[in-house]
Amino acid sequence: MVRTDPPSLRNAVLILGLATAPLACSDEAVGPDPSDPVSVTLEPVAQGLSAPLFLTAPPGDLDRLFVVERGGTVRIIRDDSVLATPFLDVGPLLTAGGEQGLLGMAFHPGYATNGRFYVNYTDTLGHTQVVRYQVSANPDIADLGSALPILTVAQPYSNHNSGMIAFGPHDGMLYVGMGDGGSGGDPQNHGQNRMTLLGDMLRLDVDAGSPYAIPVDNPFAGSLSVREEIWASGLRNPWRFSFDAASGDLYIGDVGQGAREEVSYQPASSA
Repeated sequence: MVRTDPPSLRNAVLILGLATAPLACSDEAVGPDPSDPVSVTLEPVAQGLSAPLFLTAPPGDLDRLFVVERGGTVRIIRDDSVLATPFLDVGPLLTAGGEQGLLGMAFHPGYATNGRFYVNYTDTLGHTQVVRYQVSANPDIADLGSALPILTVAQPYSNHNSGMIAFGPHDGMLYVGMGDGGSGGDPQNHGQNRMTLLGDMLRLDVDAGSPYAIPVDNPFAGSLSVREEIWASGLRNPWRFSFDAASGDLYIGDVGQGAREEVSYQPASSA
């Protein structure tokens, strides 16, 4: 497979079209095979963005796309155009660059009625902040004054901050991916320390407590020797993860170090 990154497509949102036939790859393949039934196309949707790193939309919203920009803004794409006014701008609150910045966003499953959404960023001290906001009377602009801090996690280094947050499609819980705190080789052994929130997948009930409650079916709920927020431990930097919308199965993309990367799979039935 050949990777192309023309300057004209940088800082743009593209739609990838892929046929359903199996994709066969070869290190020696440098061009299209006329006999290959797979067809891949790229269609530019919007340009003029700055370091876009995540794309999402409120449940049921078929007219808008929300683009998270590392520098601290969330932009809306409507009708293939980026709206001039950002939906959210928290740039003054964070440190951006490298693996730091505005890293994740998740709309509450009941966003259509409660207007709540959540963001994950590294603040001016480099620490992780998960914060809840609400939309303003204008559906295309968030209410900056509605900020409610949900979770703060100190970060010892500037990398492995993770940043992904998402609601489980079946349980309505907020999942927060936390890296091991950075450097290389996890020098502080956070990935194997269940008394820290670093190196873990967290699972929070943001509807039952202020700012959150521990779900009663979390594996360590009620424990005094393990942080109750932990859903899974031993991660390095779960930069992105995704739920199968139909089954609820969880796929975690975990950043590797030298020889390999990792995708971890957790079925919805897992406790």
